Amino acid sequence: MIPTPEECYEMMEKYGMLENIRAHSLIVRKVATIIGRGTRLMGCDISMERITAGALMHDIGKTLCLNSSADHADVGRKICIRHNFEEIAEIVGQHVHLEGYLSAGPVCEKEIVYYADKRVNHDVVVSIEERLEYLLDRYAKGREELKRLIRLNFDQCRDVERKIFSRLEFEPADLNSMID
Repeated sequence: MIPTPEECYEMMEKYGMLENIRAHSLIVRKVATIIGRGTRLMGCDISMERITAGALMHDIGKTLCLNSSADHADVGRKICIRHNFEEIAEIVGQHVHLEGYLSAGPVCEKEIVYYADKRVNHDVVVSIEERLEYLLDRYAKGREELKRLIRLNFDQCRDVERKIFSRLEFEPADLNSMID
């Protein structure tokens, strides 16, 4: 089942999502919706309902994990499964790291939400490079192996960006001005 936006907001309340995380999720939804609509206009068969719900719910496990070493994406995936939202569980579970990504082939919902999340720092649309620098500063804390892994993930994100925008009639830099 795919939750409606209203059900997503109820889940945010139920799981005590902090306001700053909620604000981030709302902007991720806007970015993902812009990309999703553009992708559909170019003939790609994707579900706007899955994109919307996946974007709203992508950080549903984050507040629960703030004071632990638990993987918030996996916790979010399990929350989705627990509430019979199986159709977005993979999107939520892979918004940090994409599994089985193929640079060829059609764009899919999980790639759009993954990418949208990488373009939103707090509640502001930023470039991939700005988001990368923020994450390195915030999470790597000088740990070279973690820096390497974060950079590898962003190498993949750049490839996802190329894949997505090769099919769109606007550029990555246009996203900020397209947010209403």
